[in-house]
Amino acid sequence: MNAAIQPGLDTRLRDFVEAHPRLFVLTGAGISTDSGIPDYRDRDGQWKRTPPVTYQAFMHETATRQRYWARSLVGWRRFGCAEPNATHRALVALERRGQVELLVTQNVDRLHQRAGSERVVDLHGRLDQVRCMACDWRQDRHAFQQVLVVRNPDFASLDAADAPDGDADLDGHDFGRFDVPPCPACGGIVKPDVVFFGENVPRDRVATAVEAWQAADAVLVVGSSLMVFSGYRFVAAAAKAGKPIATVNLGVTRADPLVTLKIDAPCVEALAFLR
Repeated sequence: MNAAIQPGLDTRLRDFVEAHPRLFVLTGAGISTDSGIPDYRDRDGQWKRTPPVTYQAFMHETATRQRYWARSLVGWRRFGCAEPNATHRALVALERRGQVELLVTQNVDRLHQRAGSERVVDLHGRLDQVRCMACDWRQDRHAFQQVLVVRNPDFASLDAADAPDGDADLDGHDFGRFDVPPCPACGGIVKPDVVFFGENVPRDRVATAVEAWQAADAVLVVGSSLMVFSGYRFVAAAAKAGKPIATVNLGVTRADPLVTLKIDAPCVEALAFLR
């Protein structure tokens, strides 16, 4: 029977972790909210704001690229400086105990790596670098930020509330005058090195994740509603194979009918026993 944890009283998650020496760990946006990065969904699994830009729109619409990079210029100032929090460090401790078969994150903030985790797959890529979609030229996002600022000084002085994808909720601005830098090598379209909605996750990442959950004793999901299929598929497949599954998330998850243990609590509280 699934029931929410009572912080400080319920030891079921600790017992679950201790009972399964090899864990496949899947994390989502909820793990980074304590680092100041907003998440996407509410307790009911619904979008808190307009869904993120799609791959098709970004690649085929100049206006979409202007809007995306204008918002990114403003949002990156804080997103690019975000620091790992106690939940990231708790999962580092779990790895150092030898219990992490693999950590697959749906996040693009690289905070797991900065905290010290080594067995990590960035399922949706990484926002700290950009790439040309034509010639595969790449650049550090901090360096690309300087290019954006030089070409768009008026936007560089704006401020707005942060959004989940390292951008900001800019409204009422004329994005049509935003100067989007082309690839300096071939003039192609520059895109953050992340998987947008409507874009396929690279097969090698999926294969690595599948191999890991198959080798693991159990699955631990932290900070994800699993509403996006790219992460949910691993949990669904593991459940079909009879693997025990524990989720830590505020509110519903897509996998609620499949899990062995559901913990409805903040990640930092639920994983405090690992620190």
